[in-house]
Amino acid sequence: MALQARALVTSKWLAQAVQVQGKMRILDTSWYLPKLRRNAKSEFKKRHIPGAAFFDIDQCCDKTSPLDHMLPTEKIFADYVGHLGIDGDTHVVVYDGSEFGAFSAPRVWWMFRVFGHSAVSLLNGGLRNWELEGRPLTDQHVRQTATEFKASLNRSWIKNYEDILDNLDTQKFQVVDARPTGRFRGLDPEPRDNTEPGHIPGSISVPFHSFLSSSGHFLPKEQLQGLFCRAGVDLSRPICVLCGSAVTACHVTLAAHECGHPGVSVYDGGWSEWYTRAVPEHVISEGRGKHL
Repeated sequence: MALQARALVTSKWLAQAVQVQGKMRILDTSWYLPKLRRNAKSEFKKRHIPGAAFFDIDQCCDKTSPLDHMLPTEKIFADYVGHLGIDGDTHVVVYDGSEFGAFSAPRVWWMFRVFGHSAVSLLNGGLRNWELEGRPLTDQHVRQTATEFKASLNRSWIKNYEDILDNLDTQKFQVVDARPTGRFRGLDPEPRDNTEPGHIPGSISVPFHSFLSSSGHFLPKEQLQGLFCRAGVDLSRPICVLCGSAVTACHVTLAAHECGHPGVSVYDGGWSEWYTRAVPEHVISEGRGKHL
């Protein structure tokens, strides 16, 4: 297995590393909410970082689940990334094209880690800053030779509906919700049909964009620690994160990792599953019924 990699790398580092480093694979992991009407794969074909391949979270997932892009099995993940030319000794660098600087890329960063691959980094600032710095883009795709990847799922980093339900009584871990504040409070609509906003009882709101500067970079460690502290999150205690469908929840995971808390778990079903399955008293909302 490849060595541990830094969670965040700069555009300057990546531009230099592709010239000198051996086994590296750059992945464009862009994904957008349907309401934005952006086709991530089409955008990739038109412009991407040279040498990058496209990683589709809607393809590398459990397609038997009614929920969006749930984690795949070990075999599905291994086959998917193996066909991208990635093996256990490959340093993977992920990015996306969001105007935030990071939107879906932290999800894929976490996916590699939860499947046992620690040599994965996120391009801090994303494609947005790569382009602003005048670095090259291309429409040329370089096909890699398929190889063997061995995946080993760390189940302790995943929570399901029953785990969250049980935690309402046991309080074994803190639950952090990365959705925007309005959706957490129940005042702004959810982006998915048949889902009302609100939050899990006792959960803590820390919107994913809070971890990013106006330039689209993750905040420095000291500021991340302060953000967690002000929100009431104790980094010395277990944490589980969620959002609508466990994409931007992984911003919290990466931020906690930068603060020295690498074992954050993710509620993969997210608010989409909780709202569907929970009894009414387990959906806390200031605007209940407002968006029906």
